[in-house]
Amino acid sequence: MARLFGLLGNRSDLTGRVLAFERDALRVKNVGPGAVGWGLGFYQGGEVLIRRRPIDEREEIDVAQLGADVRADVVIGHVRQPTIGTLRTENTHPFRYRQWLFAQTGTISCFDQVRERLMGSVPEFLRAGIRGDSDAEIVFQVFLSFLHDAGKLDDLIVDPSVVREAMRKSLHLVDSISAEVGGAPAEVNIVVSNGDLVIAAHRRQKMGVRTLSGRDDADAVIGDDQQLRRRTPELAQIHFAIVASDFETDAVPARWNAVKDRAMVSLTRAEPPKIEDL
Repeated sequence: MARLFGLLGNRSDLTGRVLAFERDALRVKNVGPGAVGWGLGFYQGGEVLIRRRPIDEREEIDVAQLGADVRADVVIGHVRQPTIGTLRTENTHPFRYRQWLFAQTGTISCFDQVRERLMGSVPEFLRAGIRGDSDAEIVFQVFLSFLHDAGKLDDLIVDPSVVREAMRKSLHLVDSISAEVGGAPAEVNIVVSNGDLVIAAHRRQKMGVRTLSGRDDADAVIGDDQQLRRRTPELAQIHFAIVASDFETDAVPARWNAVKDRAMVSLTRAEPPKIEDL
């Protein structure tokens, strides 16, 4: 049981409305046993902000409620029931390094056997920042190391192709090291962002993309809130894209487009969502 999503839009004041509009697709029922943890990461006023609750015993996690007051045009969200790493703040996604946010569902095969090898592939200045004991945080550091190799780790604007290549190399390295001890390829879904774009990798449970764009979708999102409607004169220019995964049903929700297995999704400000082979 988990949920993972990334949102990118062009009206930060409508993000909470968009999350509420897709409430049914994003909410998570805690089927137990035990509690879950959740986190939201977003970009606001040039700052990277994170809300985390490492232990939540409610029967349902309403992501739309958690982000109702968020005024940001990029949001990364994650709900987890732990597989590797206990329920504590240091293991609660999304993880952050400077402007980068990272969240993952699924696990790395034979992680206990490959953890040290994976950490050894990461530069010391990145490795020193590891605080938890989850596999996802290590994968994040591997990803950052490939951005560092490309000379893009500190850039505020990075071409999506560079981010996608760093993700491909990261998963290839993880798979290669796991295979040496008899492990299977990593069955994970990943979302990463630097505040300018959102990139998702799909290698496990269902992933889908939802686009809300133009006057009709804006009308549906705003509903009968006349005060908000008066503050939103250019309805036709509204655009939001959401990528999400680990839905509770066998298929992606209605109105969402399914992402093929072993694929990568790119959300950028200039183009519609792009899906390509991982």
